[in-house]
Amino acid sequence: MQPLQGLTVVDLSTVVFGPLASQILGDYGATVIKVETPDGDSTRRTGPAREEGMAAMFLGTNRNKKSVVLDLRQADAQAALQALVARADVFMHSMRPQKLARLGIDAQTLLARHPRLVYAGLHGFAQGGPYAGKPAYDDVIQGMSGIADLMRQQGGQARYLPMVAADKTCGHVAAHAILAALMRRERTGQGGFVEIPMFESMVGFNLVEHMYGQHFEPALGDAGYPRAMAPSRRPYATADGYVAMMPYTDAHWLRFFTAAGRPELAQDARFCSMAQRTTHIVALLDFAADVIRQHSSGHWLETCERLEIPVAPITRLADLQADPHLRATGFFQRMDDAAMGALNFPANPVRFDGQRLPVRMPPRLGEHTRACLLDAGLASAHIDQLLAACHGRQAPPPKTETIP
Repeated sequence: MQPLQGLTVVDLSTVVFGPLASQILGDYGATVIKVETPDGDSTRRTGPAREEGMAAMFLGTNRNKKSVVLDLRQADAQAALQALVARADVFMHSMRPQKLARLGIDAQTLLARHPRLVYAGLHGFAQGGPYAGKPAYDDVIQGMSGIADLMRQQGGQARYLPMVAADKTCGHVAAHAILAALMRRERTGQGGFVEIPMFESMVGFNLVEHMYGQHFEPALGDAGYPRAMAPSRRPYATADGYVAMMPYTDAHWLRFFTAAGRPELAQDARFCSMAQRTTHIVALLDFAADVIRQHSSGHWLETCERLEIPVAPITRLADLQADPHLRATGFFQRMDDAAMGALNFPANPVRFDGQRLPVRMPPRLGEHTRACLLDAGLASAHIDQLLAACHGRQAPPPKTETIP
């Protein structure tokens, strides 16, 4: 039995932040009902696709879900949504708060009707501050939370990380916050409102190490962890490529200095302790880089393995599916779809009792509209009227031919 089996989540979120959070809940066994507009989540059209509405970005954050299409501008579609929520354990959205009341899905309204409901608001900014209600996307939050400035301090140019770091990080924050609220409900019998703001989540995430000297009053130094910010902190160039090497402890550095032919540096005042190495991190990393580039990657991989210094080759994203460890642990899972052919998915990394969580195909737009509304108690004739008026949508069955 999966951990969240028997729980139902109604999810109105789009793009990555919310959908990743609900995908995690779906991986753990919850029934996740993704409520979409007639146009569908924008990620259905982002990236390569073999079928309209099933693009790569959508596949990455929407496995283990059902799709219901409702045009929430229409009163009958709003009533259908209320029927879904009435049978749900979790309601979540990533809409700006000022849009909710006119749809009847603000926290005050829904929690008054359903006291056991866990209501999760995935916002750009926490309510009560001057930014509340402003739109927020990954680039905006990376800029506001300090990531772009960290890149500037390290490399001389303000840049974003080459990933949707804020969306993904906050998706994980949202998932564990919802799980905590569900645990509280088990103990008290009451649901409640959980707010997950992107801005505050990313500021907290970034300051785990980068609060640094500003933890103290008065400050004992600037914000920013020197080792992480050092311009020299990058994969080490070797004579024929790169390695990711990280001597860290006193013992690691003693072995490295010895292998480099400079054992006396272990007693150097700049490098003899963790605190001193942090203070003089640029000199330390520059020395290591000068030594490492004199030999091949193979030399350093063998040397560090023998000396028990953490090391690894640099892996291209395109090569991860061939990684021997990931293959041995069954991390990538293949699905064969009647219309799209073979599809590969990274699994949820968590295993329960040694078993991987199952992966189910991301849904076509509106694939489960009729079934979910029937389960919510709507009459078949009522659903027919909703669909006939184009206030909802039921997906046609997928094509049967396999596209190479």
